[in-house]
Amino acid sequence: MSISFSRNVRNAGLISAIVMAPCLALTPGFVSAETIKAQVTTAPNVPPPITRTEPANVLVELEAHEWVGNLSDDNKYKFWGFGAAGGAATVPGPMIRVMVGDTVEINLKNDKSSKESHNIDFHAVTGPGGGAAMLNTEPGQESKLRFKALNAGLYFYHCATASPSIPEHIANGMYGAILVEPVGGLKKVDKEFYVVQSEFYTKDGKKGDTLEFSFENGLIEHPSHVVFNGMAGALIKNPLKAKVGDTVRMFYINAGPNHVASWHIIGEIFDRVYPEGALISPPLQNIQTTVVPAGGSSMAEFKVEVPGVYLNVDHSIFRIAKGAVGLLKVDGPESPEIYKGLK
Repeated sequence: MSISFSRNVRNAGLISAIVMAPCLALTPGFVSAETIKAQVTTAPNVPPPITRTEPANVLVELEAHEWVGNLSDDNKYKFWGFGAAGGAATVPGPMIRVMVGDTVEINLKNDKSSKESHNIDFHAVTGPGGGAAMLNTEPGQESKLRFKALNAGLYFYHCATASPSIPEHIANGMYGAILVEPVGGLKKVDKEFYVVQSEFYTKDGKKGDTLEFSFENGLIEHPSHVVFNGMAGALIKNPLKAKVGDTVRMFYINAGPNHVASWHIIGEIFDRVYPEGALISPPLQNIQTTVVPAGGSSMAEFKVEVPGVYLNVDHSIFRIAKGAVGLLKVDGPESPEIYKGLK
């Protein structure tokens, strides 16, 4: 095994996943079980709960892309991101749902039109670099990784290619979530949503411009945009929806790459919060605002009792002006015993 470090500030002294691990990707010794293709979804949708009770071999096929899309109503941006193989890439990338004990095979393709090499560091992986060194993939090429899902939790994944820099790959949109369900699954709820908060660091531009990435603004941690699900207003144009009486579960990732998030839904209280996505730890109860570190996650559950429109925000509140705001629309009968205006 060799480890190399760069002194170049653009590589931020980070390991490729910089750790050149021995090639164990397809070695034998993993549990022989049913092989199934993973169901993956684009935000804010969540793959269906796992109903099987035995571990399986789960195949996940992803593809890296580089494309120009909408960062806001006023500006476009050249994103780097992930999609299901054969489909369009999105920011965030697909949500993946597996179970403790599963053997997960990742098949990563890098679109032939890409200019950069890409890989994935899965925070759910036990092994050097989170698997990134084994998944280094040049444009038009394909790489594979096999790992055992040992720990239940809600985990972040992201590109960790050191060229041009790991932070740049994350800042351009290369991230997503992998949920590792505990044995027996999660308690049934009425609605599940997948929300990712992230920052974009751009050079100055005018309305209508395709904005360019600014490494310098990333270094000083001064984002031009802080958004949910890849675009300012994404959850305004397409609000999350529920009905009075529903129990809602939200899988929340903070992709960063720099800021800690203060997640809050105005007018709701989280009945149960699983900080850091620690699904088998006892939850915190009756939480107003929960901290989600960069590269971390949180899962929250709450019952909606009053109809209306609720704002999902980062309570580092000036970030609303940079795009960190979304809507949860709740339909149903009024609840005057809980909430009523007085004359």
